[in-house]
Amino acid sequence: MEKKILVAFDDSENAMRGVEFISKSFTPDHKITLFSVIPDTAAACEIFSPELTPYFFSQQEIFCSMQDKKTQLVNDALQKAKEILTGAGFKEAEISTKVENQKKGIARDIIDEAMSGYDIVVIGRRGLSAIKEFLLGSVSQKVIHAAGDFSVVLVN
Repeated sequence: MEKKILVAFDDSENAMRGVEFISKSFTPDHKITLFSVIPDTAAACEIFSPELTPYFFSQQEIFCSMQDKKTQLVNDALQKAKEILTGAGFKEAEISTKVENQKKGIARDIIDEAMSGYDIVVIGRRGLSAIKEFLLGSVSQKVIHAAGDFSVVLVN
């Protein structure tokens, strides 16, 4: 039975482990969407305020180019992920990629996408220590807690 699988994806090793898990654990008759949310640094780039620290102001151009660099890293990782999946027998036509700029927050954007008709969300665990995870939370924790109409597979 065909399922729609959403892979919360970035350029991290954890995300790539999620792709490798799918390639080994699911049959190739599923539809896979590799979904990336690019953090919004553009808003900070448009701030021209005298209150900005002189250091930030002097480095603003470099900081603002981070979103372009992050997008390129994600696109390169997406290509590698597609190669892993097609190498495992998944049809290229059944693998899609979706890259969006952050709207509400990375976890909330993943949840919103998942609620648009996916059966399963695969997400890599970030690897925070137990204390940091308790205090700060993580994207994977937030997605797990919000799951209602979809299942979540957390890949270590």
